[in-house]
Amino acid sequence: MTKGQHTLVIAEAGVNHNGDVGIARRLVEAAAEAGADLIKFQTFTANKIVTATAPKAEYQMAGGDGSSSQIAMLRQLELSPAMHEELASYCTEYGIGFFSTGFDIENIDYLLGLGQRVIKIPSGEMTNLPYLRHIGSLGLEILMSTGMCSLGDIEAAIDAVEAAGTSRSEITVLHCNTEYPTPYSDVNLSAMTNIGKAFGVKIGYSDHTNGIEVPVAAVALGATVIEKHFTLDRTMPGPDHAASLEPAELKAMISAIRNIEQALGDGIKRPTASERKNISIARRSIVAQKTIRQGDLFNADNIAAKRPGTGISPMRWDEVVGRVAKRDFAPDELIEL
Repeated sequence: MTKGQHTLVIAEAGVNHNGDVGIARRLVEAAAEAGADLIKFQTFTANKIVTATAPKAEYQMAGGDGSSSQIAMLRQLELSPAMHEELASYCTEYGIGFFSTGFDIENIDYLLGLGQRVIKIPSGEMTNLPYLRHIGSLGLEILMSTGMCSLGDIEAAIDAVEAAGTSRSEITVLHCNTEYPTPYSDVNLSAMTNIGKAFGVKIGYSDHTNGIEVPVAAVALGATVIEKHFTLDRTMPGPDHAASLEPAELKAMISAIRNIEQALGDGIKRPTASERKNISIARRSIVAQKTIRQGDLFNADNIAAKRPGTGISPMRWDEVVGRVAKRDFAPDELIEL
């Protein structure tokens, strides 16, 4: 990260609206109040992305929405076109960017029609070649989540997008783990920086851990994009609520990220404006250790290094030793040459 760089923080509402546009509007309000750059939803048609018999993941089963299959769960969580348009307008009203992940080609094109100009590839679509080719043909900025991926999977996806017409310079690869919540032992945050080195791409992090520590650490390691699930209430039914931040936690995470951005600085080591006043207080000067008479030679027995640092620096010790005192010096008096 360079000095002054702003980390793009995406507050992932996802499906935590439970299919209720009123809840979705409240999520917009909370994300805007927390200081997120974008709020992200999910745009899909259930019967286009999953078969009737596809099972739910363990964390989805634990969500307790009452459905037993993915398609039944997803049908309850679809946002209609009217809901999308209402939420996009509401985001404008609250000063936060509207964003959504399109899970199929038709919905990608629908989001483009709403004015979206950044495409999010979710982890589950990283091996969907027709989908990747369509996105690559658009020539837009791409965020690519890599949960469940090997380096080989990432390379193949990048190659597919590039071959379809999008430059690698337009791709930000987000390190990700798709377990909800992700155990800290499985985060492997160092993989994020290795992805950047391996493929020469911008890097970011899509987080599913409990708490805010890992995304803040990711910013310190160079993430330019952070995505984090949030909800109004972790106890609500639904697949993702339990592994999401609540509004106050989202606000704390964003505040911490902004602090880290400032703390990273420009990488040049030098005294800062705030600490220059401490130099004379904390550093030492060469002083008389005992009474020194004019004509005496300065030596290790009659001089010492003590605070304050307003006189000759002890780094000039060798220059002072052996010189003749030009006047008398009392104990603790700053030596002058």
